[in-house]
Amino acid sequence: MRPRLRRWLDLAGLLRHAGGLPVAIALLVSAAFGLAPIVFMVSMALLLARVPAVARGEAALGTAVALSLATLVAQQLLGPMQTALTELVSRRIDGHCVQRALRAAYTEAPVAALERPGTLDLLADVRTAIDRASPSPGDAAAALPALLARYTGLTGAVVLIAVVLSPLAALVVAATALVIRFGQRGSLGRFAAAWDALSPQRRRLAYTRTLTTGTAAAKEIRVLGLLGFLTARLDSEHRGYLDPIWSMRRRLLLRPFLGFALAGLVGATLALAAVAQATASGELDLLEYAVAVQAVLVPIRFGVYFPEADVQTQFGGRALAALTGFEQAARGEPLPGTAPAPAPQREIRFEQVGFAYPGGRRVFSDLDLSIPAGRCTAIVGLNGAGKTTLVKLLTRCYDPDRGAVTVDGLDLRELDPASWQRRLAVIFQDFNRYELSAGDNIGLGVGVPADWHAAAARAGAQDVLDDLPAGLDTPLHARYTGGQDLSGGQWQRIALARALHAVDRGARLLVLDEPTAALDVRAEVEFFDRFLTQTEGLTSVIISHRFSTVRRADQILVLSDGHVVEQGDHDALTAAGGHYAEMFALQASRFRDDVAAVV
Repeated sequence: MRPRLRRWLDLAGLLRHAGGLPVAIALLVSAAFGLAPIVFMVSMALLLARVPAVARGEAALGTAVALSLATLVAQQLLGPMQTALTELVSRRIDGHCVQRALRAAYTEAPVAALERPGTLDLLADVRTAIDRASPSPGDAAAALPALLARYTGLTGAVVLIAVVLSPLAALVVAATALVIRFGQRGSLGRFAAAWDALSPQRRRLAYTRTLTTGTAAAKEIRVLGLLGFLTARLDSEHRGYLDPIWSMRRRLLLRPFLGFALAGLVGATLALAAVAQATASGELDLLEYAVAVQAVLVPIRFGVYFPEADVQTQFGGRALAALTGFEQAARGEPLPGTAPAPAPQREIRFEQVGFAYPGGRRVFSDLDLSIPAGRCTAIVGLNGAGKTTLVKLLTRCYDPDRGAVTVDGLDLRELDPASWQRRLAVIFQDFNRYELSAGDNIGLGVGVPADWHAAAARAGAQDVLDDLPAGLDTPLHARYTGGQDLSGGQWQRIALARALHAVDRGARLLVLDEPTAALDVRAEVEFFDRFLTQTEGLTSVIISHRFSTVRRADQILVLSDGHVVEQGDHDALTAAGGHYAEMFALQASRFRDDVAAVV
């Protein structure tokens, strides 16, 4: 099937997601809106044709005037109805498209697929459309009834020409209108294709705009005096994007428009000349003349740009193509496995695991390690040793390219990813700070306030909740009315409460990536005292660069260059006098020096 026809069919297929009744009403309203000008045209011709008879006192204008007024009122009512129905249909379809994008991003695609530039370009175009910054798939599908109105009007005018002039004249006028119409659409299509090629520039421009107008970098921009640099960069990104856009507009839209306008002028002139000749020869009476003059102009105007449909179907259709392409990219690397994931009973093993990020260096080569079930395992190492990558493999954000990660002998790739991830409670090093209420940040919609308070108390975050003006209902961002932001340490405790709440709801593997990085030493010791007591019997993995954090773990694994170089408990590793003992002594001495300096 030809791609263009496939795209139109895909757009029409979206209409079913708007609901049968709204679409049916939209089609009827659009058909009526397209026929109304034709009826008005005939009524005005009747009105004009009756003027001589009225002047002689032989007829009245009442019926013709009433028909004209009724048609005019109908047009005024149908227009807003069509606009409202278009918006309703568009919004419902876009809701469906949002669900498709979320499903592809979070259930069908591994993280690796979402990090490729080509996939990111597709996702950026989808997000731009869904955010209503450009025509969306819903806009494109909802514009189809509007096109029906246009084609209904064209059909009515061509029929009138065939009746009052000749079928040949109707055919010539219709052919002229369609040639101009499809020529204009072709120019717009070529412009849209060129616009697609600028997706990387749009992403860079969007990032620079966000950087210069957002609050995230406001402090550094002020303190480091970056305004001039960023203003110049924003100007450069604007020119890099807009200069090609305007060049394409002139080349692909303006010049063809002038040619099509000339063709339309010639066509209109010839058609009106034919009407004049037929009238002069007595072939047309006054009524037929009035109908013909108006009807001839309708097909000629048909070849122009349709503001209610053209950009919507062209760019909204491309947004739908981007969504489909994003889904295909996500499914191109499916996450296999359908078996339900068990809670670890014996151990989790990394067996000869190899892994490298796409286009990056190899992180692991033949990594072997064991995480015993029901015990606390700490993983330490210098930056770049692979600690966070290990967490991503354990949580199945990525799959190894060699070897296997197994739970009680079952390869994680054989398990249903969602089922396995529901067994986990994880705090990543770069955990999200949701601009939601404190309660939602802990429970994320699961449980009741009593559960959230219990998790907060276990994480040492109850005092944070007590200090908030509305407690659990306080939005955790100052931009919202009654909202309040938190310090880094307070956010860390809220994230810990979120993980412990997941444990309360059935998670059986707790993974903490640098869990106390934002806490002071006293708070860190208090947290781990509570943590080890309250998670006894739970399988837990702690990633840290602070050796005071991990000394009470049941097992400590030391990573270096993608391999486990030492393992044991704290006493055994310090007695061995190896890498762990050296790093522990170095950190301890620095801590003592800092305390002495303060004293």
